[in-house]
Amino acid sequence: MMRLGILLSGRGSNFEAIAANVASGNLDAEIAVVIANRPEAPGLEIAKQRKLNAVCLPSKGLDREIYDRQLVEELQKNRVELVCLAGFMRLLSAYFIRQYPQRILNIHPSLLPAFPGLDAQYQALQHGVKIAGCTVHFVDERLDAGPILIQAAVPVLDEDTVESLSARILKEEHRIYSEAIGIVTRGSYRIDDRRVVILARY
Repeated sequence: MMRLGILLSGRGSNFEAIAANVASGNLDAEIAVVIANRPEAPGLEIAKQRKLNAVCLPSKGLDREIYDRQLVEELQKNRVELVCLAGFMRLLSAYFIRQYPQRILNIHPSLLPAFPGLDAQYQALQHGVKIAGCTVHFVDERLDAGPILIQAAVPVLDEDTVESLSARILKEEHRIYSEAIGIVTRGSYRIDDRRVVILARY
């Protein structure tokens, strides 16, 4: 059973969805540790309520690589095999990524490579796209640019606001993140250059 390390900075709703799927047996994995870089992150309290190993490693004022070395030490201490970013609002250093090559997943609220970075839903509305969505991808040293594992499309409605579009995208995020983790934990994929080939979903 693959050991997961969840990194979060805020409410951790994607973490909650993953934890629920692990608890129900829908996801054959174990959450080894949940780490927050902000003491006030609601996801930390949720992890404690779920009796999970919850750790706060405050990042404020720390150099990126110095902080990432602390993170890696905590992940290694808990024998984490797959790192899942769930609203972790920090860029990871090259050092961190080298410790977990093709073993870090992130979810982003757009159909990458469109609208990387912050405020993706706002960007989508400003560009007038008709279809938005979300992407689970492997993390590399570039922002929101690693190989794409799975995506879900969400129609953009004429009356949409950032809030309404974000809420519909979030529902799909909760669905596909666990599906993506399942693909990785089963090893039912391969990466050809940038392209992730899924061999079997179930």
